[in-house]
Amino acid sequence: MSVDVKICGITTPEQALMVQSAGADALGLVLYEKSSRYIDLQQAIAIRAAIAPDRLCVVLLVNADAAFVKQVIREVKPDLLQFHGDETAAFCRQFQFPYIRALRMHDNLDINAEAEDYADAYGLLFDAWHADQYGGTGERFDWQRLPKQRNFKLILAGGLTPDNVGDAVVAVAPDMVDVSGGVEASAGMKDERRVGDFVARAKAAAEALK
Repeated sequence: MSVDVKICGITTPEQALMVQSAGADALGLVLYEKSSRYIDLQQAIAIRAAIAPDRLCVVLLVNADAAFVKQVIREVKPDLLQFHGDETAAFCRQFQFPYIRALRMHDNLDINAEAEDYADAYGLLFDAWHADQYGGTGERFDWQRLPKQRNFKLILAGGLTPDNVGDAVVAVAPDMVDVSGGVEASAGMKDERRVGDFVARAKAAAEALK
């Protein structure tokens, strides 16, 4: 198998260049004001310009209004949107633009029902549940809750680090792993060594499963 690596919470063009040099396949830009990794629209445009055509630019939004979503599509020109709040399937698909749907793993989440509701999504991202936070918690959830057989692209997030990403790839066989805080020196500041280790260990674990 193969696994893509997404580094989320990129806050400067310099970080974007660094994580791409480390082998990241996708970069996440957080346009959510309550996040410690928040960037504004102009910063996002500047970072987008530093992302190579063969890497994915993903803009993360949380309960944004439709007008702002359209502005992001028009001005940032991402490859994917990532809806990380309480957005309905109808809201997500109205833009006719590729999107990732993030699902927080609360106890009564019905993964099969969610996969059916968001069948048109590029992928489903699974993150830890926290009552007061929309992701970025640095917390893990029980990977065994995720289905082994599935008909959607699975993106694994939540508490991943260079130390556990290899185990995560073996346990879940995700299509993509997504990390933010687990490769940081401080909030919003990626650590080059940790990014490199994360990418290398994720890729090595996937290669070993072939």
